[in-house]
Amino acid sequence: MQGNLNEIDIRSILQLIELGQRTGQLLVEAGFHKQDHLNLDETIRHRHSKNPRKQSWFVFFLNGQIIYCQAGDSNLSRIDDYLRHYRVETGLDQKHNTSLATQNVPEYGYLWTLLERNIISPKIAHSIIQRLVQETLFDLLSLHQGNFIFRQGAALAPQLTSLEIAPLVARITKQVQEWKRLYPQIQSPEQLPVLVDTVELRSSLPEATVNKLQHWADGKTSLRQLARYLNRDLLTIAKAIYPYVQQGWLQLVDAATNHFQTSIPESGEENHRPRIVCIDDTTTICEAVESILKLHGYEAIALTQPLEALGLVFQLKPDLILCDIAMPELDGYEICSMLRHSTAFRLVPIIMLTGKDGFIDRVRARMVGATDYLTKPFDDSELLMLMEKYVNYKSFMGTPKK
Repeated sequence: MQGNLNEIDIRSILQLIELGQRTGQLLVEAGFHKQDHLNLDETIRHRHSKNPRKQSWFVFFLNGQIIYCQAGDSNLSRIDDYLRHYRVETGLDQKHNTSLATQNVPEYGYLWTLLERNIISPKIAHSIIQRLVQETLFDLLSLHQGNFIFRQGAALAPQLTSLEIAPLVARITKQVQEWKRLYPQIQSPEQLPVLVDTVELRSSLPEATVNKLQHWADGKTSLRQLARYLNRDLLTIAKAIYPYVQQGWLQLVDAATNHFQTSIPESGEENHRPRIVCIDDTTTICEAVESILKLHGYEAIALTQPLEALGLVFQLKPDLILCDIAMPELDGYEICSMLRHSTAFRLVPIIMLTGKDGFIDRVRARMVGATDYLTKPFDDSELLMLMEKYVNYKSFMGTPKK
């Protein structure tokens, strides 16, 4: 069984494996297109290379139940993060760790080595496996683009535990839905919390709480690592810090976003051109919009990943946003609604791009706060007419464009 996540979602794949009581392994890789060929053995080889091809995950099954999950680029650090919670020192030398890392399932081998040497108890190993499975399924159930392949075969051995799929998927699906409500303040499990206003914190919170925040919000520990250190699920950690992020006392730093910022000039620099951001998962649409707008003097920035885009627009501070309606992960209605709840975007024109010219789409767009809509396909004049209508070019350039 193999295919594309645009055709069948992760939840349905897991249900089929459970119903069929299958034994084997599932590989999921993010960001592939339909024409890409996914090969399980090739991906295992790439996983051990210095430059992994794509982000990937492995899920191992026994008779329709999950016995383990592993991220494709795993380097044993996930388990070490959990061992920190239990205050366990592994005592394994570098040579042994290197040997484990070359195995097909290094994490699983690592756990069993710790068990065999009585460094951890079966209870601790069982708890770590449950947490690893839950965090991997959280990532997979949040994924909407990619390819998968399921291969039947011998089960991963020996087995320490097996977990029923249905209750796990139901619980984690609910967590993913709640996680989306934390946007745009919290965007990724890999973001790093940093304290920015200790004075305000001390005047508003108990000293013990401030001390804990100072200890963990060091700008070096991601939300996911924090969840592992505290042996809590990611959503619990995110909800706990959410009020502090809302108040501006705590900021979440993302390395990729920071890098993006350095390559994009701030509004108000030198040319004072209107900045237009286009959010659309279709590359051809983004390229067309960029080409048309840049030709006519606008600064155009295309973002093809809706989840990343929601965070980036707060850094880019655009003067107008073009947003596709039909997108995976977050649709245009959700993005528009979230932006309108922020004071920074209450007055920024948001134009919805849609392939449908229906009355219901227009009404729904207005209900979430969209300024206008543009039906695809559109020509240069239609796009430029909306730009001129909602962005006063003279106020940016000082004089009419010649």
